[in-house]
Formats: sequence, C-alpha cells, structure tokens
Amino acid sequence: MPVSAAVMAGGKSRRMGRDKAWLELGGRPIVERVVDVLREVADEVLVVANDARYGALGLRVVPDRFPEGGALGGIATGVWAATHERVLVVACDMPFLRADVFRLLLAHVPEADAVVPRVGGQFETLHALYSKACLPAMERALAAGRMRVLSFYDDVRVRAVEEDELRTVDPELRSFTNVNTPEELAAVRDRQ
Repeated sequence: MPVSAAVMAGGKSRRMGRDKAWLELGGRPIVERVVDVLREVADEVLVVANDARYGALGLRVVPDRFPEGGALGGIATGVWAATHERVLVVACDMPFLRADVFRLLLAHVPEADAVVPRVGGQFETLHALYSKACLPAMERALAAGRMRVLSFYDDVRVRAVEEDELRTVDPELRSFTNVNTPEELAAVRDRQ
C-alpha cells in the first residue's frame, strides 16, 4: 500500500526561542533525522512549512493552507497535498522516531480513517496516520474555528493504538519524545 508522509514544520518555536527543526542532535538537524525515518516507510515525504529553508532537504515544501489553524491546519494541509490516500503525519521536533512504530500504525489501516497512538492517556496527534477521508471533517472543524486536532475525531473512524501495543516495537516509547524547550533539548542530548 503506497503511503505519503508529511512533516509538520510550521510552528513558531516560541518555547524554544529558535527553530526547533534545525537544532542539531548527534551532529545533524532534528528534521533530517525525522525525514530519514519517514523515508524508510513512505513512498513520498513532504514538508508543511512557510519557510523556504526546508527546500534544502530535497523534498516538496507545501505552504500551510490554514496559517492560523495551528497543528490541525498543518495536518489538513499535509493530507490535502499528499499524493497517496494514507498520510503519516509527524512533528519536525521528534528526534527518536522509529520506522517500526509507523509500520504498526500502517498495519491498522483497514480499521479506521485515522490511526493514532495514545500515550499516557493522550492521543499523539502529531505522530499519527490520517487518510484523505478525514479531510472534509478537518476542514469543517477549521471553518468552525475548532483548532484542536481532536475536534474532528468524532466525525471519522479513529483507531487508538495503546501503549502496550506500542511497547512491542518501542519498549521505552522514545519515539514520542519531542523537543519544545531548551530544557527538553538538554535532556535529550543527555540521553542520546
């Protein structure tokens, strides 16, 4: 089954104070680490961003169609722009992604329009799989001013992938680590 992947890189990085995607970890920008893992599982990788620097990755860069729509606007843009029906969506600040986690999500494709990990009781909306069938519900939510990613979940078939199943491929759930603050970056660098 062909699959696309969209890297969400349109955030403002306010808590970090500088662009998170380009912070180096292990001598490489975090966004390059993200793209490398996605290339293992996706036939197409694109970046949703309003910053031309992402073109240096050699990927298609798609401007956010909903610049005031937050993460949901970015996800909707990525799903809309993707070539394939199924789209893996991931934040640009997740340095420890694992291809096996994405393969696990893909294994649940027949069950739902959205396959979303749930860690600590919370949906990991920026480490998930969405189908183009979600797009009308996403766009309705955005048009109504509902910006929370979860705001469209009641209108589509969602399959949660719980921690016990996720731990079969990522025992420490490291792939769900993201870097939003200087303190989180320091902690991640200490754990490399």
